[in-house]
Amino acid sequence: MTSRAPRRRTRRRITLLAAGAAAASLTLSACGDGASGGSAQTRFVQGKNGVDTVKQGDRQPAPDLSGETTTGKKLDVADYKGKVVILNVWGSWCGPCIAEADNFAKVAHDTDGKGVQFIGINTRDSEKSQATSFEEEHEVPYPSLFDPTGRLMLRFPKGSLNPQSIPSTIAIDRHGKIAARSIGPLTEDDLRKMVAPLIAEK
Repeated sequence: MTSRAPRRRTRRRITLLAAGAAAASLTLSACGDGASGGSAQTRFVQGKNGVDTVKQGDRQPAPDLSGETTTGKKLDVADYKGKVVILNVWGSWCGPCIAEADNFAKVAHDTDGKGVQFIGINTRDSEKSQATSFEEEHEVPYPSLFDPTGRLMLRFPKGSLNPQSIPSTIAIDRHGKIAARSIGPLTEDDLRKMVAPLIAEK
């Protein structure tokens, strides 16, 4: 009589290998440029500088983005309605996030007082200390929501310019609507080009 134990072990090994491959795929796609996509309802203009934009009449409201910051304070993005809000999705473990961090700090400083509020969404850092160490090292002058499981990224409506990788940057206009998106790291020049038209809007 043939034992079924080897067959069970083989099945278990195949299952584990499949799960490992799926996890590896998710990890590889999580930190990098990602793919710019969306549903058929997405009406945006794909910019040459990697920034996708939406005309004012076609913009969708930003979702509820609220919670606790990396320093333990309460923050609700809706409280900044009336300002241009630049949301940067980042993680301390992410190489491209490190590459763009100083650009964001500089532009945030330069646009302070011009009706612009930068806010980070820190994701997939298991401890707040990992995020705050990053913020201290790069002298980040703005708060970040602490979102270790990525739940805030999933709140963006289908068909909108939603964050699809880490890093991603979302621009919200003064009326609380999603106006622009960039997937992947931004240079200082491209970040300024993303912010400037929204500052000029009424």
